[in-house]
Amino acid sequence: MDINNLLIKNITNPHELERMYRKDPKTFKKSFSHAWEQNPDSQVLGVWYERLHFKETANTEKPSLLQKDFLFMGILAILAGIITRIIFHFVEQEAIAPINLAFGIIPFIAAYFVYKNTPKKRIIYSITALFLISGVYLNMLPLHYKDSTILAYLHLPIFLWVLVGLAFTGNEYSKGSTRLAYIKFNLEYCILYASMAVSGMILAALTMQLFSFVGLNIEDFYFSNVVLFGAASLAVVAAYLVSMNLKLAKNITPYIAKIFSPLVLVTLLVYLVTVIWVGKNPFLDRNFLIAFNGILLGVLAITIFSITESDSDEKKSISDYINFSLIVLALVIDSVALSAIVFRLSSYGITPNRLAVLGINILIWANLIWIMFSYMRFLQNKSGPSTIQDAVTKYLPVYGLWAAFVIFTFPIMFR
Repeated sequence: MDINNLLIKNITNPHELERMYRKDPKTFKKSFSHAWEQNPDSQVLGVWYERLHFKETANTEKPSLLQKDFLFMGILAILAGIITRIIFHFVEQEAIAPINLAFGIIPFIAAYFVYKNTPKKRIIYSITALFLISGVYLNMLPLHYKDSTILAYLHLPIFLWVLVGLAFTGNEYSKGSTRLAYIKFNLEYCILYASMAVSGMILAALTMQLFSFVGLNIEDFYFSNVVLFGAASLAVVAAYLVSMNLKLAKNITPYIAKIFSPLVLVTLLVYLVTVIWVGKNPFLDRNFLIAFNGILLGVLAITIFSITESDSDEKKSISDYINFSLIVLALVIDSVALSAIVFRLSSYGITPNRLAVLGINILIWANLIWIMFSYMRFLQNKSGPSTIQDAVTKYLPVYGLWAAFVIFTFPIMFR
């Protein structure tokens, strides 16, 4: 019996149709049209028709230079490059702080998402007002670079990152799934932007080398007018490409999460054993305490990305146990860091740096506790993976609120 007759004979047997397709996909596709013409009312064949032709219909709307999204992105990218170059001019004149360069890039990424998602007017007004208020406020601070001012500068990117998240999520800012999509966007964005940045650096190096052969040193000019413009513009372009579901970043991020989680776990365990062996003390060594907190932030970031890139089904894998081990290890590190910070506060007094580090460590400690208990319930089959993701996504605004608190109160509290 030929495959045409077999298709028709097994029209009510989905399992056999699947077996036939997997055995010889090419022959199956060629014979499917004949069977579909004879049985256009078959729901089973209708599903198969959509399955076999989905890619063809999904790709009919290819990005073009005339699409509104592309044109708007191009305008924003050019504006980001121009504004960043203007801001850099004032930074060179020491008229404003270098952190203002963030306002040459991040608002334009937020503007693209506002255009793409079209949220309610109150959300648009809120995002715009917060960008303006933070920009005006930071530039009212004196350029003396006291600890409180530096802390405000360091927390500004976190605050602006949350504002971009609000623009990304739009009207669905309260939904965990949308916040989870924003976290995934960040990882894909970093990978894509890093890839383009490396290519840009190679091009810049080749260009400067070529001009050096003819006795021209263009490093300063090229950096100020080309590299800076390109870096700012590419930031907007990368956001556009990721939002267009670029397959490169989406395909590689799950593998990065799965590879780096066990590597970070092993490295961290070896490092902690070495630290104990050599007798390093975070209670007395300030630089080591700073490094300890840096490790904590890195582990937290890796863990969050691993959780967001894990499969959304109910099945547990070795990755889940690795993530849980990372969370427990990060909690141990944070507990030690918290103890050291409290010790230094009680011994040496309150300073802006100590208070800021104490605050962020308490926030991370609470977040890790929530994630750890959610993971325990999942591993004990008492809940699904969504509870773990909720522990990550629902806590994100807290970091933004803390960043806002540091930005707007520390320079006033510690003059």
